[in-house]
Amino acid sequence: MKDFFNKFLRKEPAASKLTADDQLKRQVAAVYGLLSGILGSEKVVLKAGKLDALELMRSESVPERVLALQKLVFEDPTVEKVPSYEEIPTILEEIEEEIADLMARRAVEEKIEKKIVEKMEERHQEYVREIKMQVLKEEQNVESPQTLKKFAMLEKLEQKKLTKSLMELLRPASLAEIVGQERAVESLRAKLASPYPQHLIVYGPPGVGKTTAARLVLEEAKRLQFTPFADDSPFIEVDGTTLRWDPRDMTNPLLGSVHDPIYQGARKDLAETGVPEPKPGLVTDAHGGILFIDEIGEMDPMLQNKLLKVLEDKRVSFDSTYYDSTDPNVPKYIKKLFEEGAPADFILIGATTRDAGDINPAVRSRCAEIYFEPLTPKHIEEIVYNAAVKLEVNIDSDIPQLISEYTIEGRKAINILADAYGLALYRESEQSNQAITITKEDIYGVVRVSRLTPFVNQKASTALEVGKVFGLGVAGYLGSVLEIEAVAFPAPEKGKGRLRFNDTAGSMAKDSVFNAAAVVRKITGEDMNNYDIHINIIGGGRIDGPSAGTAILAVVISAITGRAIRQDVAVTGEISIQGKVKAVGGVFEKAYGARQAGITTLVIPAENEQDIAKGHLGLDIRPVKTAEQALAILFAGAEEASA
Repeated sequence: MKDFFNKFLRKEPAASKLTADDQLKRQVAAVYGLLSGILGSEKVVLKAGKLDALELMRSESVPERVLALQKLVFEDPTVEKVPSYEEIPTILEEIEEEIADLMARRAVEEKIEKKIVEKMEERHQEYVREIKMQVLKEEQNVESPQTLKKFAMLEKLEQKKLTKSLMELLRPASLAEIVGQERAVESLRAKLASPYPQHLIVYGPPGVGKTTAARLVLEEAKRLQFTPFADDSPFIEVDGTTLRWDPRDMTNPLLGSVHDPIYQGARKDLAETGVPEPKPGLVTDAHGGILFIDEIGEMDPMLQNKLLKVLEDKRVSFDSTYYDSTDPNVPKYIKKLFEEGAPADFILIGATTRDAGDINPAVRSRCAEIYFEPLTPKHIEEIVYNAAVKLEVNIDSDIPQLISEYTIEGRKAINILADAYGLALYRESEQSNQAITITKEDIYGVVRVSRLTPFVNQKASTALEVGKVFGLGVAGYLGSVLEIEAVAFPAPEKGKGRLRFNDTAGSMAKDSVFNAAAVVRKITGEDMNNYDIHINIIGGGRIDGPSAGTAILAVVISAITGRAIRQDVAVTGEISIQGKVKAVGGVFEKAYGARQAGITTLVIPAENEQDIAKGHLGLDIRPVKTAEQALAILFAGAEEASA
């Protein structure tokens, strides 16, 4: 570069004719000319004015002009020393080097600017093409006569509206309308309508209002300021029997899954770029509200375990081998779902008709538990009466009691009334201006068509019978009365009597018979081996536990001694070989079974006294500790043993 300037500023043939001062003048003038060519004359003058170099630049003195060059090239207004003639060659070399750098930078900048202009032009053309395609799509008519016809048919269908279903009309609209569940509803309200609502498992027989109560309690909680539920808090309801876990995780309506475009296809904009799309599930739909899983005990155990993880984290995570966080084609919502997960902060309510032992222990440990109670005939009668009021129909006075004989489910009772309403409406269609009246014949018509049988026949009576006693059993959340009978005959040969017992009753019931044999001898002095005894469970009922022990003891003693047993009393309790009445399970449910059968007095083990309130369902509850105390109540005319 230095040789280039020398060649540019000096002509070799004439150099010997010039003085040293003239050569410096020409060299300085050449540098000024080069600088003007790079920056432009106007810019050089403006720059000189800003740097206080304008006067120096116009000077006739070579050193002053060189000083002006220093200010201009190095852009340093603080340089004030005028160089000597000996210093000028060195300074000019430095100035030439700086100008060379400036020219190099200018060349690079021009090259970059050219590329920028080219790129901008390319982007501009792409943008114009996109706008054109969008306009074409908007202008394109995607409809055809066939599609327009189908759209018109859908619009026409939308105009047709049936009235809401009868079951929807008769469903309780407030907590006060839920019959027979006062304790359960109060507990449900206390656990949900709170600043700190709890996860719940609700146990109980079908058709007693578990789902309706949960929905109504949420509506009440929304109106309270101290609860975390907002006005738009959702109530998501799903049946646990329909929820299945896919080991491949390709589909999971409860927790959500990832839609991989490679296998399952996807939206067109995502499929073209191969972007997987997370699909949030019901737990995210329930965020901020309640997720109600009916029959939660039927859910897949693996799915229950995965649900536990969501309850802990309050979020659902997604994963896919096709997800690339560095891919610029991934939308922000997909990136957020993969990296942060979907929110799932909700209250779980699981309802089940199963026993508590059938529910995943880990689920139970995270939930409070509430038991809904079986309905009594009086409850069914009240439900039927309330439904008739809502239907605005007249009913015969004994219809509620008639329906209560065929069901203990509130839902089923309403169904029977609704079917009878249809029959009455059809019968009285010609008298449309009169109020509909449902008669007993309408109810019997429904019973015959639906092949209904009485749920419980009235078994209790005020009569006394020898060799017959009422025991109590329980299946799920429903108690029932067991009719146990026995006959005894002296054995043809003393000490070689035989015992006959239902094979279908179960091994535990047979064990109760053997226990009773020891107590019979202790109480009566009679040896059962001296008798041929036949014990029968009427109806062939199966007894899974030892709770019929006291009843079997009583009926055997009655058969041997001929003493009559009260038929308005039912008894439950395990009998020990020492004659003690031991605790059993399901006493609360058994009380409902006794009440259904018209029993007035209930004999229970003293150890179960706290399991049931005194006077529950109007029953005379008699806790006993020994077989003698139980027999004193069961046998007519006997004095009750002291506690």
